[in-house]
Amino acid sequence: MTSATQVSNEAVPQYAQVAVPVHLNKTFTYRLPAAMQRAARVGSRVMIQFGAKPTTGYIVALSSRLREGTSLIESEIKDVQELLDVEPPLTPEVLEITRWVADYYATPWGEVMRAALPAGINATVEQTVSITLAGREELESAPPAGMSVPPASSPFGRGWVRVRSLAGGLGKPNTNAIATDDKLKLIGHKSITTNARTRALRLLADEGEFELGAFRLRIGATQTPKWLRDLEHEGLIERSYRTRLLPTRAKRRRAVRLKSGYAGVPPASLPSDQRSDQQRDAETQTGKQAGRLRTQRLTEAQQRTIKALRANQSTMAIADLIKAANISESVVRTLRKKGLVEEFEEEMRRDPLARAELPVSEHFQLTSAQLAALTAIEAPLNHRRFVPILLHGITGSGKTEVYIRAMRAALDLGRGAMMLVPEIALTPILSRRLRAHFGDQIAIFHSSLSKGERFDEWSRLRSGEARVVLGTRSAVFGPVKDLGVIIIDEEQDSSYRQEESPFYHARDTAIVRAQKESAVVVLGSATPSLESFHNAQTGKYKYVQLPDRIANRPLARAEIIDMREVFARRKKPAIFSDELLSAIAETHSRGEQTIILLNRRGYSSFILCRSCGESIECPNCDVTLTYHRGDHTLVCHYCNHHQRAPSQCPACGSKYIYYVGEGTEQIEDLLRKRFPNLRIGRIDRDTKSRRHEFEKTLLDFGKGEIDLLVGTQMLAKGHDFPNVTLVGVISADAGLALPDFRAAERTFQLITQVAGRAGRGDLPGRVLIQTYHPHHYALRHATAQDYRGFYDEEIRHRRNHGYPPFVALALLLVRHKDAARALSTAQELRNVLNEANRDHSSRILGPAPAPFARLRGEHRIQLLLKSRSRKQMRAVIDQALKEFEDRGGESRSVTLEIDPVSMM
Repeated sequence: MTSATQVSNEAVPQYAQVAVPVHLNKTFTYRLPAAMQRAARVGSRVMIQFGAKPTTGYIVALSSRLREGTSLIESEIKDVQELLDVEPPLTPEVLEITRWVADYYATPWGEVMRAALPAGINATVEQTVSITLAGREELESAPPAGMSVPPASSPFGRGWVRVRSLAGGLGKPNTNAIATDDKLKLIGHKSITTNARTRALRLLADEGEFELGAFRLRIGATQTPKWLRDLEHEGLIERSYRTRLLPTRAKRRRAVRLKSGYAGVPPASLPSDQRSDQQRDAETQTGKQAGRLRTQRLTEAQQRTIKALRANQSTMAIADLIKAANISESVVRTLRKKGLVEEFEEEMRRDPLARAELPVSEHFQLTSAQLAALTAIEAPLNHRRFVPILLHGITGSGKTEVYIRAMRAALDLGRGAMMLVPEIALTPILSRRLRAHFGDQIAIFHSSLSKGERFDEWSRLRSGEARVVLGTRSAVFGPVKDLGVIIIDEEQDSSYRQEESPFYHARDTAIVRAQKESAVVVLGSATPSLESFHNAQTGKYKYVQLPDRIANRPLARAEIIDMREVFARRKKPAIFSDELLSAIAETHSRGEQTIILLNRRGYSSFILCRSCGESIECPNCDVTLTYHRGDHTLVCHYCNHHQRAPSQCPACGSKYIYYVGEGTEQIEDLLRKRFPNLRIGRIDRDTKSRRHEFEKTLLDFGKGEIDLLVGTQMLAKGHDFPNVTLVGVISADAGLALPDFRAAERTFQLITQVAGRAGRGDLPGRVLIQTYHPHHYALRHATAQDYRGFYDEEIRHRRNHGYPPFVALALLLVRHKDAARALSTAQELRNVLNEANRDHSSRILGPAPAPFARLRGEHRIQLLLKSRSRKQMRAVIDQALKEFEDRGGESRSVTLEIDPVSMM
């Protein structure tokens, strides 16, 4: 009879449903070996054999028997190879939201779960090569150097055959050598030579199993995969897979601590007859250990060491102790021999803000509007009710202070908090401000952190040590315990959308997560997305407004500069108007700062030959390469192809190379030449890749150590630089011509947001907007910073042309390296969509080439679906994709995006 604490055999799971991070949105059944059955947990990672190689999977369900109706045969079910976790890294809450993401966005569940965990935590799989018994036998009968062994079927029989040359180890074969019909062993064939073959087998015999990449490097052979297959086919070597568990893990360091009983005892550096009675009494009370310390004479270095340890709660890392006490490690060893200290290993936190200068935590008095906004958040928070709130506050209205108070309210209730920001550019200053408020309770999470930093911050959240997370898109999966409030700053930003598998929108995912965890979700913006504002107008979201700037500061005065008139005056194109150049000079003369926005990085848009008209395009994509002057390279910003910039035209040989268009790099260069006395910096995705330089630029600008900052849209949102009084916008209309129904909305948001960086302090601001389309409604309303005026005009266009928020969208993208195959696949897909859409609930557009018709070497054809019923549209798509796959369609070449943000 089993006790109450034991689990009955019936309840012990024998099978696991495992989600695998592959291009399949389904789970797979695996058998749990007896040793794992009681330890397995939903949310744990397992190592499984999936196809030909081991793979990390995620347990999503456990059962004691196979599901009814399953077609699986017991003998076909594979065993789980290894259970990787004692404590599941995926909490029930995170597991539930990943399931929703997989279902709603029709994206593989396993890939979503992999994205929910910090990079590097998963076990990696590597291919290995080793010698077989047959390989060892061949090695024993290997011919002398310079000989080749013909096969038994060869006309040469079993005798040795002299070859003319075997120079260079495993290099190119000697085509002058005697040849036979054996492609595996003869020099004249494109395969491995006998000497090279012997050397490869000898390396494996002497040094054992090799990781495949390391083996290739050691032997330095050409055409390695070919002759490896040959050796494997002959049975001389074998390839297999092995796993490397947790390549990223907790970092440990050597530390030292005072032994118990010594921490409160003063060093016995004085003879006992010079001590006071009070000192003797105190030491006596600590017992034998105190007496032992008293009777030992300590050197000055040893005394400094004991003093430093006491000042740090009796424990310090050895490296820190050596610096603090100004000692060598031999002093620590001596104290250890005396029995006064002990050495141990401790976990070392990789803190992304370890060297950061934190601002003073200020407590501002809230305005009446801020207080009303905070009350609207706290009311449902106190009652554990899900409420989505759109906080619509103009630039400089104090939204961040409301966020901080709301997160503090959640912590005071014993709950957790999450704050999402769209850009890494927003985290350096904001993370320091939040650390000043919340101390070590806040964890930072974004892609510019090292793998170790991300792992440690995630671990602090998972354990509950940190209760607040600040991060970009993927932080929506942060394992925050008892989540009470989610803040989504700049909720309108397209960066919240993941544009590659697994597809998801962090804003919408956060809203659903808040609903599932009875939390309040706050969507903050000065320029809300049309969908969010529409939801607020129709009562789906609670609407809260911050209509005024702090201290009633006025909005910056915005002016449009018609570049058509500038061209007419100068008779040639101009990057800078006279008005903008004069304003920069005046601003600098007053000791104030300037931001210049151009939403295009690089030095020039592309290179053009003036002789033949040839432009240099990416070999993988139908886009021109962008010139980067810093390293004189041409770069594709879609596939990251790099090549040296030519000195002459690759088509006609002409030296008349012309650099067309401008990017942030060129703007920075031209302004340095025009204003040599200005300290100028630049912020864009090229500088973002150098994390510390990127953060330093932003912090230096905030401290007034940079006069003028050039940047892309990363500069437009969220930053608070009180001394910025001038914002200049170069090519404000650059995004209006894009073939995307959101082009006008994005332009309005960008211009309005960057205009809000000016005049946030005591000084008034000015915004100069250069454009060739001064009368476009997006620019007109942005200049007036009139959100409602823009919304009313844009929503009318959306309603008339059938775009969100009035319809749901789905984008089916077909990709293939062969253009004809891409088109035929798209046409097949259109046919099955038509069959599934018998009730005509969805409108199907296409197939048509995508605006970027070729990217990363693949031709792209797209179909767009519109429907007033998202549910009916999904039913059409699901039925069509199933039928498409059943008919043998190339389903791996088809990508589905639900609620696409970009139509490019």
